[in-house]
Amino acid sequence: MFAIPIALLIVRSLRRFLDLPKRLPGWDKFLNSIWIPAIVLFLIAWAFKLKTSQLDETYFLFVFGVVVAVLVQVRDYRPARTLLLAIAPYVLYSAIELLLAVTDWDLLKRYDGFFDNSRGFAVIWLITFILIARNQKKHLEKERLQREEEEKAKQLIEAQNAELERLVAERTATLTQQAEELRDALTELRAMQAQLVQAEKMASLGELTAGIAHEIQNPLNFVTNFSDVSAELVSELEEEQQRPERDPGLEAELLDDLKQNLQKITHHGQRAASIVRGMLEHSRASTGERQPTEINNLADEYLRLAYHGLRAKDKTFNATLATDFDPAVGPIEVVSQDLGRVLLNLFTNAFYAVQKRKEACPDAGYTPTVTVSTHRNTATEVEIRVCDNGLGIPEAVRAKIFQPFFTTKPTGEGTGLGLSLSYDIITKGHGGTLTVKTQEGEGTEFIITLPA
Repeated sequence: MFAIPIALLIVRSLRRFLDLPKRLPGWDKFLNSIWIPAIVLFLIAWAFKLKTSQLDETYFLFVFGVVVAVLVQVRDYRPARTLLLAIAPYVLYSAIELLLAVTDWDLLKRYDGFFDNSRGFAVIWLITFILIARNQKKHLEKERLQREEEEKAKQLIEAQNAELERLVAERTATLTQQAEELRDALTELRAMQAQLVQAEKMASLGELTAGIAHEIQNPLNFVTNFSDVSAELVSELEEEQQRPERDPGLEAELLDDLKQNLQKITHHGQRAASIVRGMLEHSRASTGERQPTEINNLADEYLRLAYHGLRAKDKTFNATLATDFDPAVGPIEVVSQDLGRVLLNLFTNAFYAVQKRKEACPDAGYTPTVTVSTHRNTATEVEIRVCDNGLGIPEAVRAKIFQPFFTTKPTGEGTGLGLSLSYDIITKGHGGTLTVKTQEGEGTEFIITLPA
């Protein structure tokens, strides 16, 4: 009966070591009944009045046989193979000892020392390989845990990759949509920019046309007036010629006056033709070719055109036009249409500034004045200055005045492209500079430098 607890301990350890409920559930159930053969042997011994230790050895041999059978079933598991190797010598020794005890007891007694040494060797062998099997199991368990950790990490990485791919796909879709929106906005902006540039050109053309119309009216008035006076002189000359007594002195005086009138008509007709030629030249698309141009004449012409253009819109506006032209400037190579557009824009802005200051202080004795001057700084540089005594430019917006679409004028009165286009024409088109000096409430001065 004392063998039953030992057998149950061996079986319990084996079940836990090999995890038999999962590996071999059938054998696990069978091992639960390992104590039944011990009870049977005990009953046999009690019934036949047997008093021998061979029954215990037979039972233990049975238990070890079952253990060997279980280990053979799970031999793919490396610790089970090690246990099988560990228990094999002990089972073999026990079987031989039991066999000799039954068949030849004297031989067993004769070699008792040898069998004792063999038992010790088998026990040591068993314990050693059990320890090795335990280490193998710990190592395999460690590897299993490591694989599980790696599998978990792999699954986590896969989940993170899937999430990242989803986020990237969402972000890509969002960026694609934003790119489409930006492309649409850029298309609209370019269309709007083209419209504003065209509006700026049309505004400049309108101001120029108004100035030309007003400027050309003066020579036409002279032509009309002198034509009427000449017609009257012709009538007086005809009347004098029909008199019986003609006055040669009077006829000579009338002819002299008529000649002077015709000369004045020719002069003003040529002046009108010159204005028309200038208008036609300005209306043509710029070819970008530079030609020798009298800067003084160009500045003077566009100053008066800008002034008369503003006068055509507002008959009550008056301003003093001051010029200071350096004769040494002479002709320089420029694109006259482009430079004329720049000057027209600067003059228009100057007249606008002095007009607004006049409206702000109508009774302060203020005289609107716009000044244009030219100067040859060096043999290779010419300077044009456009100065007004208007409102000036606030310090907060000075750095922005050459930016496209920026304007200080109220909505509808400016596109914000005039100074931007002028800056590009001077700097990029002619290799010059366009700078500004201003003092708020005192006036503004734009300075153009051009290579001569």
